[in-house]
Amino acid sequence: MPGQDLFANFARMRREMDQMMGNTWGRSTYVSRRTTGFSPSVDVYYCGDPQRAVVKVDLAGVDLDDIGIEVSGRRLAIIGERPVQETEGRVYQQVEIPSGPFRRIVELQVEVDADRAKATYEDGILRIELPLRDPAETTRQVPIGRE
Repeated sequence: MPGQDLFANFARMRREMDQMMGNTWGRSTYVSRRTTGFSPSVDVYYCGDPQRAVVKVDLAGVDLDDIGIEVSGRRLAIIGERPVQETEGRVYQQVEIPSGPFRRIVELQVEVDADRAKATYEDGILRIELPLRDPAETTRQVPIGRE
């Protein structure tokens, strides 16, 4: 199957498996999501001059004050919470917008300079730019002493 993206339907298949397994164990996906939170969708790409990693996170409905970002080595963590919507007096037919706490870990393929990272938040999309670390900065010669 040349030209076909083998992972194009992976997210759909994962949702369907989650729904199937949730129903198998006698609880709905809605209840499961409310008690355990969710994992927001991300796009990760590398571009620019100077080179940088860009991570875009779909956080529609999340207040900027409820978002935290941590960088440790090649690991980026996005932490926060989407408020639970008011349900009083409503009978839902379908619930697909997850709410509750989230913690999304992104493993980057390169070393980044966390001190020069920048983040912006617009229209529900968090955009994090992480300049790549110069390999010369991560390599250190260790002198050998005589005893």
